[in-house]
Amino acid sequence: MSLQDDLTAVRRNLNELVRSVEQLEKDVARQAPPASRPPGDGAMVSVPDTPYDSSLWTDADDEGLGARDRRAP
Repeated sequence: MSLQDDLTAVRRNLNELVRSVEQLEKDVARQAPPASRPPGDGAMVSVPDTPYDSSLWTDADDEGLGARDRRAP
């Protein structure tokens, strides 16, 4: 094969890929439910960088590990 033949094959494959992606995008857009907005007014909420008060966690169990003062059966 010559270089020209290779370039022609690459162009043909690229065009086929572009058509396939466009068709896939159309199929996805047709099947996807409309995007729902999260509840609330959409305003951004700022979260402070300061540490939480450690007293909030005094009675909390470690998730998946159970309470600190109890043993597993």
